[in-house]
Amino acid sequence: MLTVQNMRHGGIMANYRCTAACRHCMYASSPDRTGGYITRSPDGGLSGAVAEKVCALLRKAGCYSVHIGGGEPFLDIDGMLTLVRILTDSGISVEYIETNAFWAADRAKAKKWLYDLSRAGGDTLCISLDPFHAEYVPIELTLVLAKTCQDVGFRYFLWQERFLRMMSGLDRSRTHSREEMEKKISPRYILDTARSYGIGYGGRAICIEAEYFPHMPADDVADAKPCGRLLSGGHFHIDMYGRFIPGCTGIAIPLEEAVRGVPDGKYPALEALLAGGSAALLRYARRLGFAPDAKGYPSGCALCFRIRHWLCQNAPAPELDPEHYRESLKFS
Repeated sequence: MLTVQNMRHGGIMANYRCTAACRHCMYASSPDRTGGYITRSPDGGLSGAVAEKVCALLRKAGCYSVHIGGGEPFLDIDGMLTLVRILTDSGISVEYIETNAFWAADRAKAKKWLYDLSRAGGDTLCISLDPFHAEYVPIELTLVLAKTCQDVGFRYFLWQERFLRMMSGLDRSRTHSREEMEKKISPRYILDTARSYGIGYGGRAICIEAEYFPHMPADDVADAKPCGRLLSGGHFHIDMYGRFIPGCTGIAIPLEEAVRGVPDGKYPALEALLAGGSAALLRYARRLGFAPDAKGYPSGCALCFRIRHWLCQNAPAPELDPEHYRESLKFS
């Protein structure tokens, strides 16, 4: 059996739902995603069962620090406070908590939440700031939250502050459409922002790559090199269901299997990618009836994504998350 290697640092995805549907979101979060929270039971009550099991497995794997993201973790403040307490009590430090600042307008409430968060064991916010978020959250709210953190002595950093200069011509009090930003920033602001971030073209960002990069035939972009990212702990997340998600999103397996061993023969798409990359996955899908798009693909990763999307619809595999592919392609 195979196990994930060097699982030293990762993130806890408290939920999938978000107030935004950003173009670069690797996890295809949006207001339309299935609700729930990692510290909520199916009936909506607070529960630590999933989080406590995740903590035990992370400690077994040697991971003692995580960040908290989503989705938007601040959609459920009580759930998040519970998660922070569970992590802290388990000996796992919370490096920072990600947020898009949608909740910052009520400064009195924001101060109380920061105070409660500090008491629970959190001490740093990662506040999103870029043109993609500006489609959904006014820049002013981001800066208000930063000022509120300063006022109460709560640590924060803007991710990424350097985008302020790019967005200097925008009205900070409201959100902006793609058309507005193409006029006021640049006709290629989407590509420029993606390149500046250095994002991977997975999740919803698959639509950026498809729009801006040349396409080639499937057999030309297919890569026969085994996909090492799938069992690497260098950049991983654990979602609200307790599943391990590697750097290649849309694939999810129980964290327990990632730590203790992945059963042979259980995950056909994953095994194909581990054996021979997107070329092996292409061969596997062709046997099941997949026909590559005549328009081609911008990369082997894009080909892989489209094959996995096709498999979800035509030959489901347990490691593939259908909602991820559906939501990734929804906001092109």
